[in-house]
Amino acid sequence: MLLLGVSIVLSAMLAFVVMTLPKPRPLDADGFSSARVARDIEVISREPHSVAHPVEREKVREYIVGRLEDLGAEVHGYQFDSVPGPPVLGEYYFDAVNLVADFAPLSPEKEVTYLMLIAHYDSRHVNHMPDGPSVSFGAADDGYGVGVILETVSCLLEHREQWKQGVRILFTDAEETKMIGMKLMWEHERHVFKDVGLVINVEARGPCGPALMFETSPGNERIMELYGSSARYPYAYSLTNVVYDFLPNLTDFTIVKNEMPGLNFSTVADYNHYHTALDNFSNISERSIQHYGEQILPVALNYLRNPEYADKDYFKAESSTVNFSIPVLGLFNVGKTAYTVMNILIFLLFVILCAYEAKRGKLKILNVLKNSGLMLLAAVSVLVLGEIIGYLCATIAGDSFSLFGVVQGALFDNKVMLVSTIILTALTVLIYCFKRRNSQTRSYACEWLFGVLVLESIFSILLLATVGENMMFLIPLFFACMALLLCRITSWNVWIPITIAGILLHACSFLYVLAMALTVGAFGIVASLSLLDLLVILPLLDIYMNDND
Repeated sequence: MLLLGVSIVLSAMLAFVVMTLPKPRPLDADGFSSARVARDIEVISREPHSVAHPVEREKVREYIVGRLEDLGAEVHGYQFDSVPGPPVLGEYYFDAVNLVADFAPLSPEKEVTYLMLIAHYDSRHVNHMPDGPSVSFGAADDGYGVGVILETVSCLLEHREQWKQGVRILFTDAEETKMIGMKLMWEHERHVFKDVGLVINVEARGPCGPALMFETSPGNERIMELYGSSARYPYAYSLTNVVYDFLPNLTDFTIVKNEMPGLNFSTVADYNHYHTALDNFSNISERSIQHYGEQILPVALNYLRNPEYADKDYFKAESSTVNFSIPVLGLFNVGKTAYTVMNILIFLLFVILCAYEAKRGKLKILNVLKNSGLMLLAAVSVLVLGEIIGYLCATIAGDSFSLFGVVQGALFDNKVMLVSTIILTALTVLIYCFKRRNSQTRSYACEWLFGVLVLESIFSILLLATVGENMMFLIPLFFACMALLLCRITSWNVWIPITIAGILLHACSFLYVLAMALTVGAFGIVASLSLLDLLVILPLLDIYMNDND
């Protein structure tokens, strides 16, 4: 019965999380339309247009210039001659041309502050994959960025009479060649940036999944206030700033983020399409494209309308926030001090609950600690097993493997991770049910729950002390404590499925992003985190179904 309940709950929650992303909108829709973006992408991605394809890249550039002029802009090209190409192309030189277009308010003030929207229009040059060289068509990377920005500006212009600030578009060239287009622009044409108050960069590291707001500039307190109050379907985790430092991918935003306030958006699934011939028009996701628009358009519109943002230094702040999204519940954005206080209160609540349950005879501390040790061993075992699976996938695909590193070319890796997770879940539930049935104590579920919560508390403290945030452990700890507290106060077990839903909503969305970002190379991390969440959910379900006290 417990196994059936777990299966139904997990399946329903996974489907629900996926469906919380916005539906694509047709060509004739009001507001942001993924179909209109797709129409631009279809043209942009007809041929590979990397720095090694000058004729095709010029066609894309001419198309973009035409689209900008249709929107009413005067387009300025900034050309840099004889730029050395990437070593993989041998001795090769090309001309890089960045495009800049301004849209000022209809009634501008003496000095106008601009929102700068950035994307690159070149596609990836040859990429040596395990099965041979591959060249991208640039449909997602960065056709998504170019198309989303064109559609966003088209929608913004419908409200131009309300603008207090202006919009500046920067379409860079040669981003795939170590961001050289942006580097040259920043080094030689700094005047283009001097009156910019906020930057939004649009990237894609895969064609599908949620459009993640994965990076901000340092001191993001006011930036996150704008994002949190504006974006629809927000999808952001401040922890991704840390994770991103481990990844080998950089963006144009990297060049300016320490000096200009801004936000960076990207899809992160599926990495096997990234920089390969699979990045073509047939593989785009309109749901993902629509998700970009539902976040970026309202943020941009809010920025343009608010006279407070005329101060181009408004978003430069000293402090940053801890933030995370939970589907349906929205974005949680907390200052560092408040986050520390919140941690302390949750830990105190856990200690009080532990003492209370021990006093009423529902658990023995030695049994709890024993369970914690066994669960730690299980988590470490799953971590090692997951890394072995990642190593085998990389070996089969002919790709190199580094501990917790990304793997590309294993087209079966997502299926392997999904099947492995299902098997891990089933085994964990069966082991729990077997041990539960053979247990001689009625307090088994409670002692199991507090055993894993001790681990969650320890990991939370360690992460908070080292990284500065710990939401992947703090959230299940918080929901589990609240379930017990509310049940004891009200005598209603109905709080348990509600809090389980909260744990699952966060776990399904966050672990999906983590798995897609780190790929099967870091499957051990994702699998062990999944196990810990499951080890919290199982005893909560058991208590709900069997504990009447």
